[in-house]
Amino acid sequence: MEKAKAQAHIRASKHRFYQYGWLYHFRHALVPHVKDEHEYLFTTASIGTRKGQAVFTNAINDVVQQHLKRENWRTSFGPCSNDPCLQVADYCTWAIQRKWERGDTKSYDLIKDRVNYEYDLWARGRTLFY
Repeated sequence: MEKAKAQAHIRASKHRFYQYGWLYHFRHALVPHVKDEHEYLFTTASIGTRKGQAVFTNAINDVVQQHLKRENWRTSFGPCSNDPCLQVADYCTWAIQRKWERGDTKSYDLIKDRVNYEYDLWARGRTLFY
């Protein structure tokens, strides 16, 4: 998501901004693969404060309730350095970001056969708000 194309009410806080990312990720990439009998764990890198984690958890809760209509999920926050899966996810998002922002596909080419879905949320937008 290109922050500069996000309107002010979407950028009001980083939690609000990333809630939009979660919303569209759930809607287009996750919901088609959800199985009712599974429990879900949403893991993200450390946010810093318990208040920040609570706000982030509430944002995820809002999205989960809209799309999954379930209670069997929880969030986990930890240092990226302690979780190899977060490190892999971070590398993948970085590679995709470089492809979209700079046209540099060197790193993306290494993972492209594993990428199932990409979506430019504000592709049609031309207005930069900052």
